[in-house]
This record gives sequence, structure tokens and C-alpha cells, in this order.
Amino acid sequence: MEKIASFTIDHLRLNRGIYVSRQDQVGGEIVTTFDIRMKLPNREPVLGQGAIHTIEHLAATYLRNRPDWRDRIVYWGPMGCLTGNYLLMRGALTPRDILPLMCDTFKFIAEFEGDIPGASAKDCGTWLLHDLPMARLESKKFLEETLLKATDANLEYPH
Repeated sequence: MEKIASFTIDHLRLNRGIYVSRQDQVGGEIVTTFDIRMKLPNREPVLGQGAIHTIEHLAATYLRNRPDWRDRIVYWGPMGCLTGNYLLMRGALTPRDILPLMCDTFKFIAEFEGDIPGASAKDCGTWLLHDLPMARLESKKFLEETLLKATDANLEYPH
């Protein structure tokens, strides 16, 4: 079988950041898949399951409630490798286009207090698997160490 594009990225050189994983024509529109990479693959511990699950709930809720962006949000969800998340958006967008949005999103998570949206047995398939303190810590780290200091190395896949 042919390798899919995401398995051809050199994960040993991949930094934390925001990358365009792919762009697909769907109907008459482009859908951009972003790789929101919060951890250095194979070089640091991955996100804890409770933390990434909480990040998923908070980011998806925040993004779908942003009046200026909600019509472009298709999907937000965790990567199986637990090093980041995928964000699918309508439109041919670049990491620089969404960098301010990602800063706002991770600031929201880093400062979030209260009940996690959708964290109930009725609303979530694994509602007890949440970790708000770690989600806040990981989001603050990603915001301060990566997003607010982003360079080309954090916005373009290594060649």
C-alpha cells in the first residue's frame, strides 16, 4: 500500500506548531486539515488521555461558538499518537491565517474554570476521562512556548 501523506512527514524533525496537513476539494469547496502539534513527536512525553480529552471538549466548544469563525469549523479532534489535534476548516487557509485564532483558543483553555462542556454520562462516551488541570497546563505551555513565539519552523513542515 502507498503511504498516506501524514506518514511521510519526518516526525524526528517536527516541531510543535500549526501545519497544513492537507487540503481537499469537497463539493465545490476546499477543506484544510491542520496539524495542531502540541508535543515534539518521539522526543517528549505525549499528552495525557484526560488532558487531550478535555482540550478536545473545550477547543471544539470554543471554536464552534466563535461568531467570526464558527461557520468555517468542520472538526476538532485528538491525534491517535496523543501529540496534538486535527482541525478541519472550510477554505484554503494557512497556519498564519489561523494563528491568532489558535492563540485565543489555547488562552481560553489555559484560563478555563468551571464545568467542562459535555462532560456528563449523557453527553460523552468516556465522561470520567477528563483532566482540567493538565489541559490548562498543557495549553498554557503550548500557547507561551510555541504559538506566541511562532516562526516558520512552527508553521511549515520540515523538508
